[in-house]
Amino acid sequence: MKFADFQNILSPERLNRYVTTCGNDTRKAMSLYRMNLNLSQEVFTLLSCFEVALRNAIDRELTARLGSDWLRDSVFSGGIFDIPGCRDSARIITKSYNRLLRDGKYTHHKLLAEMEFGVWKYMFANPQYSATGQILLKIFPNKPRSSAAIQYNNTFMFNELDGINILRNRIAHHEPICFARRQPRISTIFISSMRIKHFTSYLCGCG
Repeated sequence: MKFADFQNILSPERLNRYVTTCGNDTRKAMSLYRMNLNLSQEVFTLLSCFEVALRNAIDRELTARLGSDWLRDSVFSGGIFDIPGCRDSARIITKSYNRLLRDGKYTHHKLLAEMEFGVWKYMFANPQYSATGQILLKIFPNKPRSSAAIQYNNTFMFNELDGINILRNRIAHHEPICFARRQPRISTIFISSMRIKHFTSYLCGCG
């Protein structure tokens, strides 16, 4: 494909960074764009598997503590997320629950599957972590022990998951992940810093 056609499809704005990084060599720029797509596909597969593992681990812990419909019940009057600090989580859950109920398709597992990654990330924000009984660090049985230098607490987990969430959203919106942040230079440091494999090992001892 000629670069002019490639650019017409994807837009000059999307390709400018690739062209600049490749020293204005348009053929290399097209190759780099395709390589970024391949890299994004591989990383997104890993992210998707991690998201399912995280979701299921949270669900097991909260089902044992709160019952088999804990996610639905959390937004009912008097539910654990029926408090000001958890308003955003409650809104997302309620919207999905109402849609499933209206379509006659509600099950606990369908509601779980409707949740975006951000819902699971916010389970480790202070309001949600407290509302769920401050027990969710149990899902990381293989995490390192806290020390004076670093505390592997819910705030640490939230911040790490936030970085993974940002990476996930970049890929979902077809943004490049093959560059150094804010620099026209090829680098995978941004991906490596997300430590997805570390988190997988915290969950299940593999990775």
